[in-house]
Amino acid sequence: MNFKYYNQNQTVLFPYSFNDLIPDNHPVRIVNDILERINMEPLLKAYSREGNPSYHPVMMLKVMVYAYMNNIYSSRKIEKAL
Repeated sequence: MNFKYYNQNQTVLFPYSFNDLIPDNHPVRIVNDILERINMEPLLKAYSREGNPSYHPVMMLKVMVYAYMNNIYSSRKIEKAL
């Protein structure tokens, strides 16, 4: 597939990861755990291998589910929340 690199366990310039910044009981962890267990092959097959790399569809789905779960529907508000 031709996706932009996506690694949510990536460390930043400082010696901690994003995982350390999110509390263990935060709802975003539930969204992540549930969507990681779902078979995403049909979704991934819908993407073309040609053209510029796109953002990983699983990452985008996680963003949309979490935003909708928090009653955020505007793309600008979702961007701001991220």
